[in-house]
Amino acid sequence: MDKLEIWTEKYRPSKLDDVVGQKEIVNRLSAFVKNKNVPHLLFAGPAGVGKTTCAMAMAKELFGDNWHSNFLEMNASDERGIDMIRTKVKDFARTKPIDAPFKIILLDEADALTSEAQHALRRMMEKYTTTCRFILDCNYSSKIILPIQSRCVVFRFKPLSEEDVKNYINRIAKEEKLKIDDKAIQAVIDSSDGDLRKVTNILQSCSALDKNISEESVYSVAGIAKPKEMKEILETAVKGDIKKAKDRMLDVMLKYGLSGLDVIKLINKIVWDMDIDDRKKIKLIDKIGEYEFRIVEGSDEYLQIESLLAQFAAVD
Repeated sequence: MDKLEIWTEKYRPSKLDDVVGQKEIVNRLSAFVKNKNVPHLLFAGPAGVGKTTCAMAMAKELFGDNWHSNFLEMNASDERGIDMIRTKVKDFARTKPIDAPFKIILLDEADALTSEAQHALRRMMEKYTTTCRFILDCNYSSKIILPIQSRCVVFRFKPLSEEDVKNYINRIAKEEKLKIDDKAIQAVIDSSDGDLRKVTNILQSCSALDKNISEESVYSVAGIAKPKEMKEILETAVKGDIKKAKDRMLDVMLKYGLSGLDVIKLINKIVWDMDIDDRKKIKLIDKIGEYEFRIVEGSDEYLQIESLLAQFAAVD
């Protein structure tokens, strides 16, 4: 295998039927492809669950070898303004498709478009509907103006199940001849949060170090602490040994290169599994939200993490 090959592209499905999970959405999109009658579409959902992949797979099935000529992918977060809509998008939309009933424009991260750009896009979707279809891909559909939402068929992508991610990991392991045990698989699942891009990148990075992938190498490559380590620190804080908890937390942050927000997110996950009263969990979750806000607003992250550990010690 070419060492420079990027696995996220290598394992991107070229057919809708190969998309991981999202079976209900894939079936509806396949019906559009079969009838060669695609409306404007809005894909909304978390990162790495197959939105862009579905759009590209549709184009490949619709246009065959000419799919590059009839498909334009643009990342709206790079060029967010009205000029991009009036120039690049308009120039592509008004030209005649090549051996196809229409072209497709994919606007990735469309929720980054400014309000002015979205209003310009709304008119363009009506004007060039005979020659072009638009697919808008976003994480938050609420950031897309209602006039555009009403012109699109909305597909809401759901987070992938652990079983789907596990099957995907096993498939890559088989094709790349990797050895990965159950603990390492679970570590990849926990580190990726259902994002298949993260899954693929973690596996490729680990395989560059060793074909035998361990739990330790996964957490090292992903740059997150082991949940077991973090849970022990929080339990130490709850018992009142705040200095020991603080010192161990600092060691973990430096060891894995964690930011304050990374730690907050890990703590939020672990609190629910701690052996403490539910009322205490509710109070701690409330405090976690408060301290995340403080860090986002620019407060010193180490000081805020220490203060949060003190809240664990003081919870009653």
